[in-house]
Amino acid sequence: MSAKFGPGGNSELFYQKGYKNTLQAPGYLKEMGLDAYEYEAGSGLTASLQTLTAIGEKAKEHNIKMSLHTPYFISLSSVEEEKRLKSVEYLRQNGKGADALGAEVMVVHTGSAAKISREQAMAYATQTLVLVEQMLIEEGIKAKVGLETMGKVNQLGTLDEVLTLCKLSKRFVPVIDFGHMNARELGSIQTEDDYKRIFDRIAEELGPEYVENLHCHFSKIEYTNMGEKKHLTFADSQFGPSPEILMKVIAELGISPTIICESAGTMDIDALAMKRIYMEYETKYKK
Repeated sequence: MSAKFGPGGNSELFYQKGYKNTLQAPGYLKEMGLDAYEYEAGSGLTASLQTLTAIGEKAKEHNIKMSLHTPYFISLSSVEEEKRLKSVEYLRQNGKGADALGAEVMVVHTGSAAKISREQAMAYATQTLVLVEQMLIEEGIKAKVGLETMGKVNQLGTLDEVLTLCKLSKRFVPVIDFGHMNARELGSIQTEDDYKRIFDRIAEELGPEYVENLHCHFSKIEYTNMGEKKHLTFADSQFGPSPEILMKVIAELGISPTIICESAGTMDIDALAMKRIYMEYETKYKK
């Protein structure tokens, strides 16, 4: 198995080429040479299950691996119990949507730790995820909950926090956003060893099988001392992290992650750039 690459959502190029809706995205990505796609429901999941099923069938036809990004307003760690309970309901709706798409993972932002201690935020998130697991079982939802590493200092979602929450259930998996981690830690990902330390930590805490098929996000991100400011494109030379170094590391390790590119507007072009670099390294390390 090899790593898979694709965009989060539809790019500027997708619409410039005359495509109009996401039902056309799998065929477009196949033609480009990509093999993954993250359906973006950040503002809320509005598509019908019928539409999502149709997109999922197109994805299967074109061999595109699907994932779904759940709404940004979900907060597992909200100080308000009502918001936490609503988040469980949103995850029920999105879980049904993810299954309709044939998505293995629905990506979730865990929430904020701005008004409370990180310990209290983790306690709330834990309580919410216990309810989420019960809901997934009761509803027969197959998609796993992917807990994302976050880019802002006041957000819940350091690598250690994500790994701790993933230990609650096999239904929870880490989603490693390298751009977020680099932004939050003010440019911490510089070398091959910096990337390898992340993979090693996941293997130590959850097991090597979690590394083998990891779901990842990648983009260059501008940051301030509070962490993430905005997503950039690969044309930016000031901010990292380096996609080339990551491609070398995953080829060398022989792992098969899915890497969703979240560049600003050029996510498909940049995903393809990563895939080409990866394939060169993969050929080299297979010799």
